[in-house]
Amino acid sequence: MDFLTLAKKRCSIRSYEDKPIEPEKLQAVLEAGRLAPTGVNLQEQRLLVVQSPEGIAKVAEAVVKPDAYTAKAFIIVCAEKDAAWTRKFDGHNIYEIDASIVTTYMMLAATEQGLGSLWVCRFQPDMLREAFHIPEKYIPVNILCLGYAKPEAVKPADRYDTDRKPLEETVWYESFDA
Repeated sequence: MDFLTLAKKRCSIRSYEDKPIEPEKLQAVLEAGRLAPTGVNLQEQRLLVVQSPEGIAKVAEAVVKPDAYTAKAFIIVCAEKDAAWTRKFDGHNIYEIDASIVTTYMMLAATEQGLGSLWVCRFQPDMLREAFHIPEKYIPVNILCLGYAKPEAVKPADRYDTDRKPLEETVWYESFDA
């Protein structure tokens, strides 16, 4: 599948079938995260995979709408802020950017594997830290929910032709005219 087809196929899934994820599919998703670029290739991301019913219940407690997420696996994407690259000109640390790139790669790999996903930033990080004994040096940045989408949860791929702004509204080109 070419990239634009893959990108159009991906959509946010909030309802999943009661079907386990095959280990090889989960490994493919994690491998995509491992291969994702990070600033100066520092690879400060740390990925906590949660699949047990007890772990899923703990994640559900930390998200704002727990009944909306019936995923079979959650990847808690963390980053070690002190290990990330910092831009010397203004001191901007890019740990959240790197974690987001890793998450994006995994989300697209999940789509390629026939899995649904949902990117979640609306959670209580301290609850996750406590529930899963996440070391202080790792900051939970986001959660990627994974599972097989219920058919009614999948949006048609052609929605991108109607609910995305046209390029003319989001892109401009340099101009040196006086």
